[in-house]
Amino acid sequence: MRKGICSRLAKTVMKSASPEKVQLPLPLAFRPALGRGDFLVSACNADAVAWIDRWPSWTYPHLVIYGPEGCGKTHLAHVFVERSGALVLSAPDEVVLAFLIHESRAVVFEGADKLAGNPDGERFLFHLMNLQKENGSSLLMISDTAPSAWGVHLPDLRSRLLAAQVAGIEAPDDALLEGVFLKLFADRRVDVDADVVQYVLPRIQRSFAGVKALVESLDAAALSKTRRITIPLARDVLAEKSR
Repeated sequence: MRKGICSRLAKTVMKSASPEKVQLPLPLAFRPALGRGDFLVSACNADAVAWIDRWPSWTYPHLVIYGPEGCGKTHLAHVFVERSGALVLSAPDEVVLAFLIHESRAVVFEGADKLAGNPDGERFLFHLMNLQKENGSSLLMISDTAPSAWGVHLPDLRSRLLAAQVAGIEAPDDALLEGVFLKLFADRRVDVDADVVQYVLPRIQRSFAGVKALVESLDAAALSKTRRITIPLARDVLAEKSR
């Protein structure tokens, strides 16, 4: 059963347009668990996890972790920040670059692949990679695809990226999908029985994004109807999503 359900249900809007009252849940924020112990390891992500655990003993200062939406890239980036004290960048920042000239700090760059094709962005990433190598520090780049698919135009940057360590996160297996499903509900402080997981997994898009979308739908439905998440509720939600 949901822990602290009373406090969350207190933040709902009552709708009485029909004889049956339906509670419309407000979009309440929750904080996911992003520690190393919370990351679920399987064959599809073991290589990426091993690189994070191996820091600071990397053989090369640049690491690219790539994979599909919701696969755990951001979670691993948080683990790396916790481990290394890294600065986090999501866009070119010349002030940070100037700061790094005088201080050796690890850096995480999220969405590094989005700079490809932008001359200024490519030059920034090239200078950042050079600086981290000169400083003897580390640069973790997070992207959706491998560097070879970014379409970088700057030859020197392309050569740096092709020399970087690369760890891809592959499509999840059944055990990992089940673990992700349960973890996402645990982040929301919701208990879900194993039979619900076994019922829904064969009936959804077999991806991290598919699991995340279903968790959000089930959580909203349970809140609006003040019901536990059961197979009948899951059946209703899946039927609604298939229309």
